[in-house]
Amino acid sequence: MRQIVLILAVLAASAPAKAQSWKEFRDPAYSFGVSFPGDPEITTTTYQAADGRAVEARVYSLAEDNAVFKVTIAEIADPALDEKAVIDQAISNLAQGGDIKVNIAHRVGRVFGRQLSIAEADGSRLSAAVFYVNGRLYQIEGKALATGEDATGEAIRFQQSLIFTDRASNRPAGERRGGDRPGRRGPAARPDVDKQQPLQ
Repeated sequence: MRQIVLILAVLAASAPAKAQSWKEFRDPAYSFGVSFPGDPEITTTTYQAADGRAVEARVYSLAEDNAVFKVTIAEIADPALDEKAVIDQAISNLAQGGDIKVNIAHRVGRVFGRQLSIAEADGSRLSAAVFYVNGRLYQIEGKALATGEDATGEAIRFQQSLIFTDRASNRPAGERRGGDRPGRRGPAARPDVDKQQPLQ
């Protein structure tokens, strides 16, 4: 046991300084948190919703030599649009010019969505997840660029760091999908809890 602890301590001490500078960023106004490897830039833009409307969106992004980290929150707020239409539109946008390698059901706490891995035409690798809750689309993207040192691990780490801070849910109380039990995703979460059945 001591040997394992010693090995982990050596690995942690030898990790690049960049890997140790990650910090959690939270925006209470949009009820989410995520870990960035630095301070993100925050901009306002528009997003084309599934019904063709251009809606306001907020983007949190940070670019490095070998990776790009981005969260987009779009104010859809249209009760006529169902969750599946919003999610499908987001996936279609993300996959333009790329090849979807993974597209599985995903959840963070009580918010359900999709998790994606996309190989892009230029050799970049995108790890993404999309959720629709409380009238907002949350889209998180970690992109490992084809140039420079491989940043696939950092891209996945970023995508997996998303949390919702207001105990939000996009399922009726008590609803179970694919054997789900309410809980929050984390290092000790069981795989059969995190990987739910596809959205209907």
